[in-house]
Amino acid sequence: MFDIDRWQEIYAALKSNKLRTFLTAFGVFWGIFMLIIMLGSGKGLENSVFEDLGDFATNSAFVWTRRTTMPYKGFTRGRRYNFTNDDMKALKDNIPEIDILAPRLQGWGGDGENNVTHGIKTGAFTIQGDYPEMNKIDPNKIIQGRFINYKDIDQSRKVCAIGTRVREVLFEDGENPIGEYIRVKGVYFQVVGIIAPVSNINFGGEKEQTIYLPFTALQKAYNFGNVVHYFSVTAKENIPVSVVEEKCRTLLKERHHIHPDDKQAIGGFNMEEQFAKMKGLFTGISVLIWIVGTGTLMAGVIGVSNIMLIIVKERTKEIGIQRAIGATPYRIISQIMMESVVLTALAGYIGLVVGVGLVELINYALENSGSEGEFFRHPSVDFGIAMTALSILVVSGAFAGLIPAQRAVSIKPIDALRDE
Repeated sequence: MFDIDRWQEIYAALKSNKLRTFLTAFGVFWGIFMLIIMLGSGKGLENSVFEDLGDFATNSAFVWTRRTTMPYKGFTRGRRYNFTNDDMKALKDNIPEIDILAPRLQGWGGDGENNVTHGIKTGAFTIQGDYPEMNKIDPNKIIQGRFINYKDIDQSRKVCAIGTRVREVLFEDGENPIGEYIRVKGVYFQVVGIIAPVSNINFGGEKEQTIYLPFTALQKAYNFGNVVHYFSVTAKENIPVSVVEEKCRTLLKERHHIHPDDKQAIGGFNMEEQFAKMKGLFTGISVLIWIVGTGTLMAGVIGVSNIMLIIVKERTKEIGIQRAIGATPYRIISQIMMESVVLTALAGYIGLVVGVGLVELINYALENSGSEGEFFRHPSVDFGIAMTALSILVVSGAFAGLIPAQRAVSIKPIDALRDE
């Protein structure tokens, strides 16, 4: 292994035809370089998608009302109905698998009509009525002040938390909105908090342009009665939220006299299922990257094997002389295999370093440009994966030299010496 003469022989063999050695090494370099670039790009895409989720509860589900599609108990199809406050208590009392339950009342917004005023400034914003639990399912970052709390709910306080865009539109630069009053559809509410989203998931409107009111205050101030527009639920640990969602649907159908087989009467969204689908998608992308990358690597390794066959043929007489003066088959095989390993390892290492360097350079450029990268964030390559790829390449290089080496020792010394 540390025989200086052997290393000199390897150097001389590779140096004897520089162009051929370069082109062979380039095939290996390009294979691992492309694998690293694809892995980094896949990770950047994955980071973008999952960072958009922020701290959103991935074990959550949402249910809302839709028109019935089947007649039941004297009610005709096409009937409209609403969830109620009593449904909230029924869900809590009858479904022990529920961890967090948060009702929401959808106010106004999205129609372009100015519905909020502060002084001489007006704007069109989404109005939501929420319980404090909603900030556990779909967390927001508190920039200033606070979110809705249970005292606000119990006393139906006319307070609100506003999105960052609402502050920009309704207040002057440098003006502190906390403690100020805004008029929402003719009713005054005191600003108690400024929030910003930590995920890009929006239910009912963009969070930056949303005003959050206490659920009970919105019901009473605008005569919504006991109406609830939809429920958000999360499941307790180790319980699939699909189980909770199905139990919620069954109970709500019973309470509102909906046919048990009416699949359209209750709309829903299961975040856990969507999250699983996204994970499956990126697992598939990762597998595809490895298939393509490994194929490219193997093409380079096969190129090394072919070149080593040519080298062995060119050095047939030299090998014959070595055998004639006492070189063992093991020495011949190890010599040729080491040449193959050195070539693949060196080219692979350079490809690995250049690939990782380019990925890090792209990440650095993205961070310093101020771009959040909507579809591409923080590309990176796991060190363990990179070293595994390099190790596989080195082992493959050894196998690539094995066939030419076996061919070399299969030639009888006398025949090798006759070779021209």
